[in-house]
Amino acid sequence: METRELECFVAVAEELHFGRAAERLGVAQPLTSRTIARLERRLGVRLFERTSRRVELTAAGRVLLSESRRALDAVDAAVRRTQRAARRRRLVVATRAGTGSGLLAGTLRAYEGLPGAVAVEVVFTPDQVAALRTGAADLALMCGRGELDGLARAELTRESSVALLPPGHRLAGRAALTHADLAGEAAYRDHRPDESLDQIVELVSYGRLIAVVGASAADRIGDSVAAVPVPDLPDTRVVLAWRDDTPDAARALFVRTATVGYAHRFPAGEGAPALPGCDPPSA
Repeated sequence: METRELECFVAVAEELHFGRAAERLGVAQPLTSRTIARLERRLGVRLFERTSRRVELTAAGRVLLSESRRALDAVDAAVRRTQRAARRRRLVVATRAGTGSGLLAGTLRAYEGLPGAVAVEVVFTPDQVAALRTGAADLALMCGRGELDGLARAELTRESSVALLPPGHRLAGRAALTHADLAGEAAYRDHRPDESLDQIVELVSYGRLIAVVGASAADRIGDSVAAVPVPDLPDTRVVLAWRDDTPDAARALFVRTATVGYAHRFPAGEGAPALPGCDPPSA
């Protein structure tokens, strides 16, 4: 199969109309129809059920739509990575605002003074994994979770969890809480909001939110909210992740700088910077 055939198929599958798909592709409708017919002959399956009134995907067509999207995304990512390799050099690091900011700042300062270092651009995004997989970023500083499958990673630190509650809340005076305690509260969110730590603290102080953050964030929240340990939640893992399907000396140097430098400054995670950008871990 050729890329243009997959693009044609995806257009028809998404529009479910040959005329609109042809207009989207900027080609004549008969060419679109012939391309789909040729693709069906080559695969030996029907991809669409066609009537005079509508076009629908078959079960085989739904599978090919999912696979085609992944294949086209992979081609686009390969093009971007190739073009960036030719333009080298700079590294793009994706992160979420507030995730290990002290860690990243220290790593940048140490890295930029090393032989072989290149310019580093930091981009903020809530989906660091997508930035890596699409080639928009070379590295991601993020919380380690299951979606890192297929990516190389270096764990930088772990940190226990605390729940942020309004000072007058009935749970605020407890020495510790369980995840079940939090799950029973209407204001509790399973996932960290997109807001900054300061905004999260404001929402908690208003009684509109109960959130879980890294324990060291308690040093930055002041007296407007209470921070109560949640020992039955797993530790938050902060990792540096990257694709390792192509070698990159500048990227490898950045990884070494982050792992060695962080371990030296914060042995066993003690005194580590706050990690409010991580989603609350699941119980």
